[in-house]
Amino acid sequence: MVTRVLYLTRHAEQDLTEPGEPDAGEPDTGLTERGRRQAVLLGERLRGRRFAAVHHGPLRRAAQTAELVATSLPDVPVYATELAGDHLPHDTDPADLPPAYAKFLAQFTAAERVDGPRVTAAAVRRFAGPAGEAAIGDEPVRELVVTHTFLIAWLVRHALDAPERRWLGLNLHNAGLTVIRYGPAGPPNLVAVNDVAHLPPELRGTGLPPDYLV
Repeated sequence: MVTRVLYLTRHAEQDLTEPGEPDAGEPDTGLTERGRRQAVLLGERLRGRRFAAVHHGPLRRAAQTAELVATSLPDVPVYATELAGDHLPHDTDPADLPPAYAKFLAQFTAAERVDGPRVTAAAVRRFAGPAGEAAIGDEPVRELVVTHTFLIAWLVRHALDAPERRWLGLNLHNAGLTVIRYGPAGPPNLVAVNDVAHLPPELRGTGLPPDYLV
């Protein structure tokens, strides 16, 4: 087993003015022009690092983000996977939550409450731990996952071994960067969470309420 450094990013800003097929209550559309700039800048930040792969969810906003980031990562394979999709990570009991969160979770169907945790558990098995494949020289295995807020929040919670309900309340910036290091020994290390240093101020905080811009 060798060290895995898992880079996670929420897709860049979604174009909600574009018509698209509905998915999980939201249209499956691509990126705004600002979103495209966010993705390009994220790719430029990651340029020069050796990545084993880029993985992205099946929705257009994630696929387009991964495509733009990958232009700065030549020869790195890019894979679409359900494991990086936008799914409910845990069927959290509303009785354990403040009313606002309970109301939010009430919108999910019975099927989503079963399928989402199943896919999330598979994503944890695939990404959250040391890598089985060989490293390049002395370097760790680096993988980038372009996904959605829920999966990143769940993986951060998982890395901290926090209560399951604590995936709620972690909100991610579009194209923000979260990095978790999984070594062969010891607990996971959070290297960065929601880092937007690669984005100028006007491209930060998109997809979130105004008071999330700090």
